[in-house]
Amino acid sequence: MHFSLSALAAALSSATVYTSTCDAFVAPTHIRRVSSFVSPDRKDWKAIGGSKRKRHLLSIVNGDVAESLNGDAGSTGLAEVLSDALNDGLLDSSEEDALAKEEPFKLILEDVPPASYEVTSTPTAPGGSGMVHTLTVNLGAPGHPEPIVIQTGKIGRQASAAVTLTRGESVLYATASRDKDTRDIDFLPLSVEHQERFSSAGMTSGAFNKRDGRPAEHEILVCRLIDRPLRPLIADGWRHETQLLSWILSYDGVRTCDPLAVTASAAALWLSDVPLLKPVAAAMVGYIDGQLVLNPTLEQMKHSRLNLTVAGTKDAVLMIEGAADFLPESLMVEAVTFGHDAIKIQCAGLEELGKVAGKPKKYDSIKPPAEGLKEEMYDMFASKVDEIFDSDLGKEEQSAAISELSETVMKAFEEKYPDDKSDIKSSLKDLMCSRMFAKAKAKGTRIDGRKLNEVRVIDSEAGLFPRVHGSALFTRGQTQVVATDDLTMFTIDVATLGDSGMRQKIDRISGMEEKRFYLQYSFPPSCVGETGRVGAPGRREVGHGNLAERALIPTLPSEEEFPYTIRVESLVTESNGSSSMASVCGGCLALMDAGVPIKSPIAGIAMGMLLGDKHGVSDENAVIVSDILGTEDALGTMDFKVAGNKEGITTFQLDIKCEGLTLDIMKKALEQAKEGRLHILGEMEKALKEPRPELPRTVPKILTMKIPEDSIGKIIGPGGRQIRALIEDFGLENIDVEEDGTVQISGFDRQQMEKAKELITLLTSPLGGGKGRGDKTPKAAYIGPEPEEGKVYTGKITGVHEFGVFVEFMPGAEDGSTPGLEGLCHVSELHVERVRNCEGFMKAMNTETIEVQYIGKNNKGKHSLSRKAVLESKLGVSRKPNESGGVKKISAPKDPPSQEMSEDEVDVIAKAIEGVAEL
Repeated sequence: MHFSLSALAAALSSATVYTSTCDAFVAPTHIRRVSSFVSPDRKDWKAIGGSKRKRHLLSIVNGDVAESLNGDAGSTGLAEVLSDALNDGLLDSSEEDALAKEEPFKLILEDVPPASYEVTSTPTAPGGSGMVHTLTVNLGAPGHPEPIVIQTGKIGRQASAAVTLTRGESVLYATASRDKDTRDIDFLPLSVEHQERFSSAGMTSGAFNKRDGRPAEHEILVCRLIDRPLRPLIADGWRHETQLLSWILSYDGVRTCDPLAVTASAAALWLSDVPLLKPVAAAMVGYIDGQLVLNPTLEQMKHSRLNLTVAGTKDAVLMIEGAADFLPESLMVEAVTFGHDAIKIQCAGLEELGKVAGKPKKYDSIKPPAEGLKEEMYDMFASKVDEIFDSDLGKEEQSAAISELSETVMKAFEEKYPDDKSDIKSSLKDLMCSRMFAKAKAKGTRIDGRKLNEVRVIDSEAGLFPRVHGSALFTRGQTQVVATDDLTMFTIDVATLGDSGMRQKIDRISGMEEKRFYLQYSFPPSCVGETGRVGAPGRREVGHGNLAERALIPTLPSEEEFPYTIRVESLVTESNGSSSMASVCGGCLALMDAGVPIKSPIAGIAMGMLLGDKHGVSDENAVIVSDILGTEDALGTMDFKVAGNKEGITTFQLDIKCEGLTLDIMKKALEQAKEGRLHILGEMEKALKEPRPELPRTVPKILTMKIPEDSIGKIIGPGGRQIRALIEDFGLENIDVEEDGTVQISGFDRQQMEKAKELITLLTSPLGGGKGRGDKTPKAAYIGPEPEEGKVYTGKITGVHEFGVFVEFMPGAEDGSTPGLEGLCHVSELHVERVRNCEGFMKAMNTETIEVQYIGKNNKGKHSLSRKAVLESKLGVSRKPNESGGVKKISAPKDPPSQEMSEDEVDVIAKAIEGVAEL
């Protein structure tokens, strides 16, 4: 008998394992590459010597309940056992050979036209009532052949401005609108909404009413990407309620649309009468196979060590958002420069489009600042501001002093300037900004007495709470978080561990996304001594949590090494600057406290920039400060967050309040951030230097085994009754069954888990379990004429699954004594275009029957059907017989690479489904 490496790896992961008396379990390379392998816990190792070792190994692989073997511990290792078994012909080496021959991903970038743009205008507006203006931009980046096409004048003509942006087969629609009247407020009333419509990918919302609902987390993150670069470029004093809306109307599934949403909304705002100072655009950058790639495809991003989104004008960078796999600072600067080059050509094109399609900017409603107010403010109160900043006060004392100063200022000027209250507040803020810069520039110290590159005092503690899987309290100055690990995060930070059933599931237009690790950030009003709304997380909390989450992802072990789902909760208990970076530090300590074998500790720091003149950025006019305070964040012009380990960066985020940031300033900020990051890592080591060697007793243990795919139904049972009974009878936490037959048992009692495994082995063995209670007569077979290859049938839909649709295309006996003939229409044969979500596609069709063409039997003898062939015949596209017994299209354009399951995989799952049906 021969055994595959997949079966062997699954057995080694789940059984009581045998190694020599070494200190670590090290499986051979060809076993560690198999996805079903999970390194067992040390307490489950067994030392088995001599001839018993091979027999024990093979009995486990064969699926038998292994006898308890006691013997002397030999020195022969597992690698030698496997080698002997392979040489004896007991193991099948074909899978090893296939894995060895698997070639690594190789980046291939096709040639593209040079960077250019063109604006055209045609009198083709609906009803012949106006011009349609189109901007076509070729980015000139290898691997990005599709131009970006921005069009206005055809759709949404009642908005202040509306555009469609097309790239490939993805189409976005964005509008900019404003109210007629101004508001009596002292801030910019800008709101942003973005929606990824499921219909854009041929899908239907999974909600009960089948309607796209409130923004999902990823849509909120895109809203923030749009808002952050545009807000600082709208003219000071603009007080009209302004709203930017964007929708994805068509999605081709090739590249993400996130940077396109920024560009589309910025284009609409630039063409409207809202006074945006300069056109803005965005681009994404990846780092694949040692090369920077502009707007990489989703497939390329799977192999990228960098995920960077850059937004800016043709002159400077406005916003950076990204995550990296421990990349150096120099590469980050190079990537930003690379992305900015693509932004320049887009902004140049938008400038030209604005000349022919843009509306005159509305500056007449912006009230000019009161003449002489700023000068009077400086003369009367500059010394008072200096006195407050030179006193090195704590947060509460300084806040009280500034509040008292604000009241004094208002009393001094409200009689002379009764209609300029917002100008009075703005002038005081400008005064405080300039005096803060002057102190830092002249004395090299800040308003709390620290040096420019000095980090506040750090105090950290791990293992606070006895019942959570991991916890940490991280305090930096007056910023504090509690982190717990579930495997949950003060911060308080708590880390919580769970099995695969705890994964966070997110429904997106690109398909269902499952997150094995997620960080949830909470910022209650009490952390700043206030009261307020408490409930669902706001957009700020979503953004900060996502930033901290991406900072920690690169340091996590792979699922093969550590098969747990990990949740970190970060509760901010005190805040005075950069609670998100404190969440990174606290979250990392919570993970280590939970025993998660992370690759290296991660720390984060927030950098700030003080400007003497906020309308200009230069080395002489800018001061970079490390570990910013809340006041420095409010009065400064930059918030640059950077996280990583000692070697490189894992995440970074830049927001500014001026008209752009030069690359020289960015280099300086990154160098200073690394210095601060290394200091924080050193302080964190005082609390916990490395992960705990063992998991806490409150963490459920996980046991993994493999069963035949056609036995999945025996474990699940009718309506899930069997699997629920197993969980209840053995006191388990959960049993998770994958489509490939991998079974994950989680619980706290190892003995009960082993008993459950034995029963599952018995149920799925050829001699055990049966098909249900008692004997059952064999399932009736179809009796009737054989189908004709190439003939079109109208069939009844009998089942819809991720991989395709089962169709009864030839009827059974009229009296119901024999069933009809059923075949599978694979998802790749459903439509002439790629179907990403089979279930959503069929729901959208809202039909019980479909026309299919019989295309023969597959290599397993199953009947194959094609709806695509029927549609192609109506379009005049011919097909010819395929070698595997199906048909092959010969004149249609080539489809993009598909991610559908192979026929072998479909056959395995189909058998499993048949087993469930029979139960």
